[in-house]
Amino acid sequence: MAKYFDVHPENPQPRAIRQVADSVRDGALIAYPTDSCYALGCRLGSRDGIERIRTIRHLDDRHHFTLVCQDFAQLGQFVRIDNDVFRSIKASTPGSYTFILPATREVPRMLQHPKKKTVGVRIPDHVVTQALLTELGEPLLSSTLLLPDEDEPLTQGWEIKDRLDHVLDAVVDSGDCGTEPTTVIDFSGGEAEIVRRGAGDISRFE
Repeated sequence: MAKYFDVHPENPQPRAIRQVADSVRDGALIAYPTDSCYALGCRLGSRDGIERIRTIRHLDDRHHFTLVCQDFAQLGQFVRIDNDVFRSIKASTPGSYTFILPATREVPRMLQHPKKKTVGVRIPDHVVTQALLTELGEPLLSSTLLLPDEDEPLTQGWEIKDRLDHVLDAVVDSGDCGTEPTTVIDFSGGEAEIVRRGAGDISRFE
């Protein structure tokens, strides 16, 4: 049964945030809000968490997982970025974008695309997510909470708990955060390639 945390969307309670972060460190799989929609998240090196996300979402090994980072300094530890790409990403963060980039050695191989050796990264513009990342001190390995055969992600914490209580360890509820996932931009080839049109404005990348 998943623990349920009712967290204020603008002034998240430090005690609740600490409890969620501690559970992630202990290997928990959580559902949490972002600036685009709810996501599944676990610790970076959690093989069990990765497999549980794959099972819940019916994902294959070509799926790009996302490292949700606190800031640009943290993001830069996990992906390689040249100067032109740096400026483009810097101007778009924090925000509702996921960027696909070549992974550094800091990224476990099981998280990388098997052929391209890339990984998704993003910096969310959401108070609760940022509080959790600050407390955790490392990125969250994440994937959009979009269930198989459904067109839109789940948007309510209570509904997530009700439907996924048996497969999650914790649900962080801070209210509705929308149904539109991030805009995905692939920079792994040097030029911006729009992979998915989502919540982030694509005009600067066209």
